[in-house]
Amino acid sequence: MVKRPDGVLELDLRITLEADDGALIHMTFEGIRDDGAPGAPYFRTLPRFETADAKYSFLNRILALGTGEIRADGPVHMIEEIL
Repeated sequence: MVKRPDGVLELDLRITLEADDGALIHMTFEGIRDDGAPGAPYFRTLPRFETADAKYSFLNRILALGTGEIRADGPVHMIEEIL
């Protein structure tokens, strides 16, 4: 993460997820997190997925948008396919 002079955090995440069936899915996302926004702190992300597993190969072709907020019990992140 990089904190900009305006207080916004620039996000850059790379993670490998393991599905219940053992398939590996590499996920990356870039985005921003604004803790100074009115109301609850929020974040916006652009997730991408990559996998060699045929069952999840559809993930290699989608574009998605992530939105979320930081709540008292932790972050909530919603990811929706846009294309």
